[in-house]
Amino acid sequence: MGELPTEPYKGVRDFYPADWAQLSAVFDRLRTTLAAWGYEEYAASPLERAELYESKGSEEIIREQSYTFEDRGGRRVTLRPEMTPTLARMVAAKRRLLSFPLRWFSIGNRFRYERPQKGRMREFFQADIDLVGLAEGEADLEILTLAAALLKAFGATEKDFVIRLNSRALLNEACREAGLKSEAARSYLRLLDKKAKIPASEFREAQQALTNNDPLRYLDENAMASTLTALKKRGVGNAVFDPSLTRGFDYYTGLVFEIYDTSPQNPRSLFGGGRYDNLIGLFSGEGGAPIPAVGFAVGDVTLMDFLTARDLLPKARTAPDLYLGTVGAGSQEAAIETGEVLRTRGLKVFINLTEKSLGDQVKDAVKRGVPYFAAIGEEEKHSQTLRVKRLASSEERPMALADVAPYILNA
Repeated sequence: MGELPTEPYKGVRDFYPADWAQLSAVFDRLRTTLAAWGYEEYAASPLERAELYESKGSEEIIREQSYTFEDRGGRRVTLRPEMTPTLARMVAAKRRLLSFPLRWFSIGNRFRYERPQKGRMREFFQADIDLVGLAEGEADLEILTLAAALLKAFGATEKDFVIRLNSRALLNEACREAGLKSEAARSYLRLLDKKAKIPASEFREAQQALTNNDPLRYLDENAMASTLTALKKRGVGNAVFDPSLTRGFDYYTGLVFEIYDTSPQNPRSLFGGGRYDNLIGLFSGEGGAPIPAVGFAVGDVTLMDFLTARDLLPKARTAPDLYLGTVGAGSQEAAIETGEVLRTRGLKVFINLTEKSLGDQVKDAVKRGVPYFAAIGEEEKHSQTLRVKRLASSEERPMALADVAPYILNA
């Protein structure tokens, strides 16, 4: 077979400790903000029945981007390309046991077979945030305000991004006014969703094949005015109406929105979402009336690009707090015992288990990014003291073992 390649599968990433620590720090900031708003975290398997996405979803994702296969039992299975259908399935399954409204979020990996490029991967991580059980109005305003609050939690300002709004209900009404029947209207909305991705001439030609009566002529822009005014009262002043915004999923029924980076170097959508009042009702579950819902998703790739470009990434460190070196025979046992004591006091401790010289141990600590170093020999073992060295400044302090953790943790 020869040597196996070290590269990962095309379109996916390996996360070495420093990389994963940085991504985790971003996720932690999201979790902290969402928890402050009363949202609870949930999770589910990335494996779903293929029909879950085929019933309602993006035609492009279903036909071209899903990882769908047949398992050994003859069942068609899909690696989840998005989380909303899973959420709908879970809510429908236990609707009588849940206390509505639900404020839920989930952070995990998603899979789409698409051409890897800037901002797009075949495996990516995503936070999905949903408010389930409330009709449009205050719920929509909360979701929009929360979407802005997540970026502001990293230090972004309203000059850094813009929220573009539209409504699937308004678009559907405009299509009816233009004389488009149901299937023609769906085709038009799918075309409109691709408008920014294809040449203008191609869009015009495809639109003329559907209708000579532009549906956007009938779009009531004033219908979104109250939403924009209410958002300003809540401190969100960077929302605008965008008549061509549709979002690609067929399950949207009302509000749709996307947040765009305002940087000329990255004029693209960061994330978005909308209202989907009929999706949960597709599942048999325990029966009952449809459950209204609204939500959005934040992808890690575009979010990390946005934060990196603005130097807004939260600090992340994987290294232990203290490198506990060893000097002489028998000192490793003492180091292990001391390490156990220090860990109970809140320190992350790395213990040398090699025969490296003390100088090489210090070099190893620096290479690993460990900020403090202390070595244990016979003297330290009997006196229960350590000489703790701050490696960045070479400052060294002798202290009792009981004082080591407070000294490092309060630095």
